[in-house]
Amino acid sequence: MTFVETSKPRLFRRAWLALLVAMLVCVAASMLRPVEAKDLKGVALIVGQSRYEHLAALPNPANDARDMAKMLTDLGFDARNVTDRDASKLKRDLERFVEDAEGADVALVYYSGHGIEAGGENYLVPVDADVASLKDANQALVPISDVVDELRKTVPVTIMLLDACRTNPFPADAMVRRAPTASAEPIGAGGLEPVRGAKALGNAPAANASLGTVIGFAAEPGRPALDGAAGENSPYAAALLRHLAAMKGTEFGSVMRMVTEEVYLDTKTKQRPWVNESLRRLLYFGVAPPEPTGDDGLITGERRQLLLTISDLPDPKRAQVELASLQEGVPLDALYGVLKALGTEKIPEDPTDLRKVLDAQAERLKKMMSERAALRTDDPDIKRLVASADKAIGQGAMATARKFLDDAVGRVEETNDTVDQAEELIKRKRIADAAIYAKRADASALVFDYRSAASDYAKAFSLAEKWHDKLRWNYKNQEAEALNSYGYATGDLDALQHAIAYRAILNFIPNGEQNRDWAITRDNMAVVLQNIGERETETAHLEEAAPNV
Repeated sequence: MTFVETSKPRLFRRAWLALLVAMLVCVAASMLRPVEAKDLKGVALIVGQSRYEHLAALPNPANDARDMAKMLTDLGFDARNVTDRDASKLKRDLERFVEDAEGADVALVYYSGHGIEAGGENYLVPVDADVASLKDANQALVPISDVVDELRKTVPVTIMLLDACRTNPFPADAMVRRAPTASAEPIGAGGLEPVRGAKALGNAPAANASLGTVIGFAAEPGRPALDGAAGENSPYAAALLRHLAAMKGTEFGSVMRMVTEEVYLDTKTKQRPWVNESLRRLLYFGVAPPEPTGDDGLITGERRQLLLTISDLPDPKRAQVELASLQEGVPLDALYGVLKALGTEKIPEDPTDLRKVLDAQAERLKKMMSERAALRTDDPDIKRLVASADKAIGQGAMATARKFLDDAVGRVEETNDTVDQAEELIKRKRIADAAIYAKRADASALVFDYRSAASDYAKAFSLAEKWHDKLRWNYKNQEAEALNSYGYATGDLDALQHAIAYRAILNFIPNGEQNRDWAITRDNMAVVLQNIGERETETAHLEEAAPNV
């Protein structure tokens, strides 16, 4: 990680840009560095609280803490991971961390678990907490501001990432007292609030060369955060893990915007991270683990650019995209991807025009989604590329999806000659097989077994129908002749009725030409109609036969 001695740009003042100020520590020696850049030493404490003894258990904090600890260690932090800590252990962990942080440039605390706000103070909730703990919160719970204050005394940059804005685990009417004799305060209904310890530095002297404090919240003030599906990561942790571990030389504000919008999309607009920060310098990220490779790497690369695009969209346009996604039933990510593909400078300013664009593209997305299951291919490369294209569209990576489909079309074109050859072999085989059935049919007709002959002609027709127009007509015509002969010989009216298939045979003659085949078909149909008519008391079939004679 590198500090840059320059004033903050306008976008740096946005609250959500500061979340990951000092996450990545080791700067690559080969990276171009701004003047006066300095490598920093970082320490981290990661806490995951899942197994609460008296409150609702949380399935994912232990997973979040484990994965975050590994990532921070890989990025060069001296990281320690602890889980399921009661009040005494959690306070001891924090005290030890404050001691260990002395001499470091960056101290980072990541907390995943229950957290509450009351009377302007945010509290971490130990796993042994119960309703009685609220009577002496400063002792039984852990006030966040105290931790921040202690770290700021000795560490230039203090970062606290709080994935703790979950729903209040205590009874709705529970009251909190900082001390047994203090006044009672209600628990905040939504989530955590801005931390008292993270005040703007202004022009005050920087004690201990302090460069500021960052408090990152998993959700906006007063809003609960989601825990995520059991056995996975919370949306906040998942976004941090996805985007922080693969950034090289990127100004941290851009990464913050990616994390913010990732959570926003992943939770379908239900949650958006928020930051309280007072940094005095810009920071850049340095060396990181290898980025995702292959198809996933391409998708992730474009998605990051999409997230930055989303963060720059004004709220009215975001609201229109959200509404269109909801009403049309298409992924929000994909609809944002459509606008990115259009280009932000071309996005209509008029709400009516924007709605027309969104509606039209949403309809195309729905069509693609509905036709997805119908696509079948035996080629493993094409199957992979199509699946990756579907995933890219779902992630809003439209250009990448197009690349996958370009590659799929290339693969189709590569195999065209082989397929054509195979198709020609199939055609010859089908026609040859049809001829065998037809030959047996001829033999059956010679011994007056017209029923078997009709069956074989029908099989010959089904084999040749796709491949040869003349044979298609011929075999269906012979099937009808055999049925007529059988019906005439046996008096089987049902067979004669089926022989009227001549009506369909007329449709096999191209462009309605009145050629020899057309004439034969009409004559044969007239014979069948006459044979039926002679066996009926009604004259309808005889009358129909007359014009065809």
